[in-house]
Amino acid sequence: MTYTIGDMRHMMDDDPKAPLRLSSARLSTVRYVFLVHIEDGIPSAIERAALEYADAILIGWPEEDAPDVVTPPERQYDYISQQFDWGEERIAQFRKWEHDDKTSDMADSLVSIADCIAAIRKAYQPEFLLPTFAEIRRVVEDEWNEDMDRIEAENKEAHPHVAADDDADTDIRSHEDPSHDADPAKGGTEH
Repeated sequence: MTYTIGDMRHMMDDDPKAPLRLSSARLSTVRYVFLVHIEDGIPSAIERAALEYADAILIGWPEEDAPDVVTPPERQYDYISQQFDWGEERIAQFRKWEHDDKTSDMADSLVSIADCIAAIRKAYQPEFLLPTFAEIRRVVEDEWNEDMDRIEAENKEAHPHVAADDDADTDIRSHEDPSHDADPAKGGTEH
């Protein structure tokens, strides 16, 4: 389902907690689409961080009647509905990037959508501590770098006879064409 700008603001007049209920469903759907899109490859650090940020925003999502959930005052309705509308605009952009198979742009959109949903959650659950994307990204990048170092070390251990990339390129070029460095005086040809 899609929402147009202003729909949420009208819904809040009858159901002030509608954004709390609907925003988690929107983020969950986008998160799932992103996960399916990246699961066949090795996600980059930013892609992992985007996914983990969405997870962090959704984890332990409260029920409407939870003790720490408040009904925001009417003066906050415009702010909350604006966050929802911005999230919807970013979902539309996310769909475009998905269609164009631009995974890194999808990751950026997912982070923006999660930011909007985090702001909505904070309005209803003000005491709940939510991480920032910067915090998640730092941790994920450290883990990603460690993983890449470990994979590289395992590859070197498993294949010690494989030369480093620079050496391998040189070796490949010299073996591609045996006459590459031939001396014309000895019957070889120059290239």
